Amino acid sequence: MNPPQDLRPAPRPPESWKVEIWLRIRRHFALKVVGTTAFTWLFFIGYFHLLRQPAGPVAVMPLTALDRLIPFQPQALVAYFSLWLYVGFAPGLQLTFRELLVYGLWVGGLCLTGLAFFFLWPTQIPPMAVPPTDFPGFAILQGVDAAGNACPSMHVAIAIFTALWIEHILRHAGAPILLRLANALWFAAIAWSTLAIKQHVVLDVVAGALLGVAFALPSLRWRPRPAANPAGWSGYHEASLPAGRFGGRARRS
Repeated sequence: MNPPQDLRPAPRPPESWKVEIWLRIRRHFALKVVGTTAFTWLFFIGYFHLLRQPAGPVAVMPLTALDRLIPFQPQALVAYFSLWLYVGFAPGLQLTFRELLVYGLWVGGLCLTGLAFFFLWPTQIPPMAVPPTDFPGFAILQGVDAAGNACPSMHVAIAIFTALWIEHILRHAGAPILLRLANALWFAAIAWSTLAIKQHVVLDVVAGALLGVAFALPSLRWRPRPAANPAGWSGYHEASLPAGRFGGRARRS
């Protein structure tokens, strides 16, 4: 009589999340870099066209009490500009070409929806008394990105979409809580920066967050199902697989 087999999944090797994350990063790396760069430029073409040639009268967003309490903080410009590095992490962590393509379709839908808002309802922030500053980068920002295309804040919409995707991937990979907390703090810093440098008002940020969540949640639900990973069990490289119960490679789940 054969002894009963233990059908429980084999435990994850220590720090195997590093193997999975590295595998995700290096898959289709060149395509991810080129695709993200091209996608960003295409978005900016539409963004700046609507910024300089609004389709109708431009509504001014109202200030809230919180807007009046938040002081001008030019140092927050660093976090504001860091979005363009941050947005590359979520597509960079997609494992397969199909996953990358579907991710691109979802984030493309998010960006097109934001542009549709700017076309149908042009908005701008109200004039605010911003103290003069010589902080590096402000002259460029004020010369390129005017006060229009305010609501919803696409800075916040893209940031929260990215944050939720990164959190999902890190949690699935078993990454340490400190890394996941760093992801949340980075998003929070970007969202705060839009208010601290007076590029947006609170209502813009709230609308942007809602728009980003409205696309992030369904994108995490309706996406390619994880198939048998040709590179290894549960995202690990095959060399990292533990031995099976009776010798040989463990079966992939």
